[in-house]
Amino acid sequence: MSIAPSTTTAEAPHEPTPAPSPSRWAPLRPLVLRLHFYAGVLVAPFLLVAAATGFLYAGAFQAERLVYAHELTVPVGDRELPISQQVTAARTAHPEGTVSAVRPSPEDGATTRVMLSGVKGIAADHTLAVFVDPYTAKVRGALEQYGSTGALPLRTWIDELHRDLHLGQTGRLYSELAASWLWVIAGGGLALWFSRRRALRKVRGTSGRRRTLGLHGTVGVWAAVGFIFLSATGLTWSTYAGANIDQLRTSLGQSTPSVSAAAGGEHAGHGGSSATGNAQHGVGLDKILAAARAKGLGNPVEIVPPADANSAYVVRQVQRSWPEKQDAVAVDPATGKVTDELRFADYPLLAKLTRWGIDLHTGVLFGLVNQLALMLLAGSLILLIVWGYRMWWQRGRGSSFGRPIPRGAWAQMPPLLLVPCLAAIAVLGYFIPLLGIPLAAFIAVDVVLGEIAHRRGSRTYAK
Repeated sequence: MSIAPSTTTAEAPHEPTPAPSPSRWAPLRPLVLRLHFYAGVLVAPFLLVAAATGFLYAGAFQAERLVYAHELTVPVGDRELPISQQVTAARTAHPEGTVSAVRPSPEDGATTRVMLSGVKGIAADHTLAVFVDPYTAKVRGALEQYGSTGALPLRTWIDELHRDLHLGQTGRLYSELAASWLWVIAGGGLALWFSRRRALRKVRGTSGRRRTLGLHGTVGVWAAVGFIFLSATGLTWSTYAGANIDQLRTSLGQSTPSVSAAAGGEHAGHGGSSATGNAQHGVGLDKILAAARAKGLGNPVEIVPPADANSAYVVRQVQRSWPEKQDAVAVDPATGKVTDELRFADYPLLAKLTRWGIDLHTGVLFGLVNQLALMLLAGSLILLIVWGYRMWWQRGRGSSFGRPIPRGAWAQMPPLLLVPCLAAIAVLGYFIPLLGIPLAAFIAVDVVLGEIAHRRGSRTYAK
């Protein structure tokens, strides 16, 4: 007689173990199941916030184009005016602060941005972007800007909400916690899903908790690779894990290089200083830009004025979409000659992968397609969290965590598996503190509860 699809392994103990290799998987499955459950229940609220705000951020790029269309676009004219004239117009309209960078119009119909730092009322890590019509030198407006991607107020607000909930450095712990655990939850879910018999993975024809589990597992399997990628790339610029990753890359000689901005030569010290705030030093911006163009730096580019009298201009490409353009040159302000070059092709492998990973994570590498994919991933994560909590409720009606998972999983593991697992946890905990610390707490609580249950003789088992 066949087994009904809705029958679980607990309800039919005479069925063979669903795992393909019971001798290897059987000791690990209870541990993975319990970890997946605890992490899912306790970390899910942080993941839910990260997913919702990430969904908004992915859509902010297109919203920004609509909201700030007046500042970003102009009617196409006959020819563009010299960049020096455009900067002069921006400084006439906004003489406050100093020029920290200039981004010439990257394409027909796009404005030039002149970024001012040290402006009253603008955060220290932000700039005031003045938008100039490249054909008429008329100022179209000025907006606060943040980051290397040129985020304007709408996207900046959403970005900070996603990154730290507008709580500053303390708030960043929430996003690092979410990133630290997302790959663990996704990987554990994959292992649990593929360890089940094919019949138990079906959604069609099922109902109740079985149907919720089927939906949760199916969507989770399809989205798991994306979740692991988001987790890994999110950690690269987190507070604690990010610092450890940077140290590791540096020790391996894989840190991101930078072009040397030392002017050098007999003319050093005579190129002027950005302290004047006008960015018009030595040979002038137009010759500086022409020197960079001669070295093959096409649009979009950013011109950074010398930091002091002994520094050079730095002209760098800022295209983060595929194919990325990240070449940079340093130009002597006194002679207009290139003093140093840096090509993205010469970046170390890990530096390239980091750059591509971050840009893919933030939705700029493949433009609209990238952003839609991120929104789909965020929406999938939201659904998975809702289904996860629903399963918890359906199993035990929401009381006492539903008593879903057997305790004592650690004690049941053979030493040959337990010792490597503990070693791996220790290493991961060191490099990813917001994974290691909560995991240690989970284990401690599990051990204590297991001992209490053992003494009371009331250990429970999952279906």
